[in-house]
Order: sequence, then C-alpha cells, then structure tokens
Amino acid sequence: MINNKSRIAAEFWETGKLPCYIRDFHAHMDEHAQIYFPFSSAEDMVADMDRNNVRSLFFCGHFALDDPLYGEKYNVDAVRKFPDRLRAYHIIHSRCLNPVKEIDEVDKNPDIYVGFKLLGDYNYFPVDSAIHDPYYDYLSQTGKLLLLHTWGGSGYDGYEQVYNIAKRFPALRIICGHSFFGTHKEGIERTRQFPNIYYELTAVPIMRGVLEEIVNLAGSERVLFGTDLPWFSTMHGVGMVLGADITDDDRLNIFHRNGDKLIQSLNI
Repeated sequence: MINNKSRIAAEFWETGKLPCYIRDFHAHMDEHAQIYFPFSSAEDMVADMDRNNVRSLFFCGHFALDDPLYGEKYNVDAVRKFPDRLRAYHIIHSRCLNPVKEIDEVDKNPDIYVGFKLLGDYNYFPVDSAIHDPYYDYLSQTGKLLLLHTWGGSGYDGYEQVYNIAKRFPALRIICGHSFFGTHKEGIERTRQFPNIYYELTAVPIMRGVLEEIVNLAGSERVLFGTDLPWFSTMHGVGMVLGADITDDDRLNIFHRNGDKLIQSLNI
C-alpha cells in the first residue's frame, strides 16, 4: 500500500531506493536442515543488504544454533569476511553452558560479537533461570546486547520471563525478538517500565496494524528493525514500516536511529 503521507515512502516509490540506511538486529545465516533457502551464505546476506540499504546486520548462524561446540566458527568466519557489515551474537545453549569460556570469547573479540542470543523455546529451558545469570551480569556491566527469542504464550521466553530478568538486571539491554509475537500488547504493557528493553520486529510484518500498536504502546524510540533473514524478506519488513500509519520520525527511529544509539558504545 502506497503511503502518501510519508516523504520517505514517496521517495522510495519514486526511486526504488530507501533514502536512509537500516540496521538489522535479528538475522541468521547458513543452511538449515528443515528448509531450503534460495540464499543463505554471508555473501548472499551482504548482497541483500546492499539491495536494501542495510548498513549492518547482527546475526547468529544456524550452525551455531545447532552445534554449541563447533558452530561459532561459522559466525566468526562470516564476520571476518565482512567486518564492516556483520556482527554476531554468541549463542547460549541452556543445556550446554560454559559461561567462563563463552564470556571470555565475547569479551576478547569485540570485533566479532555484540553480545549473546538465547532461545528458551528451542532449549526447552526458561530464560529467567539463574543458570544464565553470569551472562546477564557480564552484559549488564559491559553494555553488550542480549537478543532473546520471545513468543506469546511461552513458559520459556514469554513476557513474564523477560520481566523477571529485567527486574533482576535493570541495566541489561534486552532486545525482545519477535516482540512477544501473539501477545505483544500484554508483553509490552508488562515490560515497558524497563527503559533498557527494546522490541524487535521479526515476524510482525505478517499481521497488519501490529507495528502501529507497538509504537503506540512502547514509543518508536524502543523499536528495532529486524528480519530473521533469510527466513523473512528484508523488503517485506521495509514495506511494513513504510506503509504503517506512523510518522517519518518513527520510521527513522526504527530503521536506524535507535540502533545507532544502542551500538554507539560498542564501536561498530
């Protein structure tokens, strides 16, 4: 839908190019055993970034999600191949933890890692369990990021679990991947009191009107652009933001302003 109220949208429709850059805070990479991706390599990711004016992509590859011992190598290799465009989240496997070693890896490689990622639903383990506290304490002290997979109705990474984490670690900068998909209203109302919580848009584009609700509830200053690339299309996400009934200031906040502030201390 063409949004004739937006200068940014109008320029995009006229030129085919977005007049501002994007920071994508939620992506993956590499092949996946259960689905075919037309493109999934680091080269493919960067080509997609170029097409859509994405300046930086923060990701955790599928190999790392599946293999806690050897999968991180693929994340490291991708970032070293494209150091000006890519940064990785180090995965936390709740059933295979080694906090001393993993924190050391993140701490010694700021040119590779922006923080940690945790998927409670994948591990069948609640993200607010105290076993994760060493990671949360480290991230709180350093200002690095925690990307959480959050999903509506989950007993592992729903909004109550996120609330419990933020209450114990108020300085922890938490990105709520998928914005508690399916329960975004309840999730934001429960967690928006914590200023270091951000709401990320992966999967949101499949439901018309949800972005407007998230902006109204949380303020556009708390919303981050994300795609889950290559699971979802960057262009789809861009179209959602351009077509939403929000202001151009909101769009710029979502596309890059909030992300710029979030990573300012990380020297990216």
